[in-house]
Amino acid sequence: MRPALPTASFDDLREAGRQAVEAGRLHEALGLFDEALRAARHEGDPERIDLAVCNRSAVAITLGEGDGELARLRAILLRNAHPEACFAAAYNLSRYYELTKAFKKGLFYGRIARDRARMLRRGEYLAKSHNQIGNCLLAESYFDEAVAEYQSALDQLGLADSVEFATVLINLGYCRTMLGDPREGFRLAFRALRSLRRVGAHLYEAWPHLDLCYAYLEIGRLERARRHGQHALALAEKTGHRDLLKNALFLLGEVEQAEGRSDAAYGHFQRLQSEFYPESPRLANLMLVVDMRRMINLRA
Repeated sequence: MRPALPTASFDDLREAGRQAVEAGRLHEALGLFDEALRAARHEGDPERIDLAVCNRSAVAITLGEGDGELARLRAILLRNAHPEACFAAAYNLSRYYELTKAFKKGLFYGRIARDRARMLRRGEYLAKSHNQIGNCLLAESYFDEAVAEYQSALDQLGLADSVEFATVLINLGYCRTMLGDPREGFRLAFRALRSLRRVGAHLYEAWPHLDLCYAYLEIGRLERARRHGQHALALAEKTGHRDLLKNALFLLGEVEQAEGRSDAAYGHFQRLQSEFYPESPRLANLMLVVDMRRMINLRA
């Protein structure tokens, strides 16, 4: 018989994985959660197995590798055995459907996650689920409803610096800008940047830089818009985040177009077309003559 793994090993591996996620080291986190899952299976603890599956699934979904996780997550929900694992499974399913643009399904599972969080009376889980519901509403352009969800998330989180706190600020700031209040959008985006820098989560700074690019573009401060757009593009290329890359290329093209630099704008639009819309060879030329900024929700 194999000697039992120390009880702390599972918890230590999960905590190390959590820290890797916080720092943006997602592939490292995936490996740590795989080890935690092996430890849980070695111990034969069903609750720990479910929690490890959820931890691993969360990272895989973020990396765009979530298709194989859906059956396991749904099985956890159907068994309805462990409230914390059920919350995590519902949250991860919502996140998967948000990332795959099935926003109504994302909203459905986000509300299940919120209800589980209420049963658990865990403020941090309520904050995550309110933020996730807000994301699905925002993607469907229900800006006022999304604002209410983000405010509820902040009510649960308080003011302590963290990736979660900064993420909600970023989302709320984008909503405020879209609702015609760029001043508040600026304030929230810069507050989010400060929070991320304080906790050392530099790879997460791409979204506030992207939102600042958009907000500065809206008020005609083109050099500042370009600078923040370039920061967002560099981080998107470093992390491999496809939505970020697509949006950064689009906004940088819009900045150059607004400044009358059509060749530079075409370069960004051409890369956008070739990497994301290869079936639409005329898209780059179309973007030079049609103002698409008013048609596009950067969170959709």
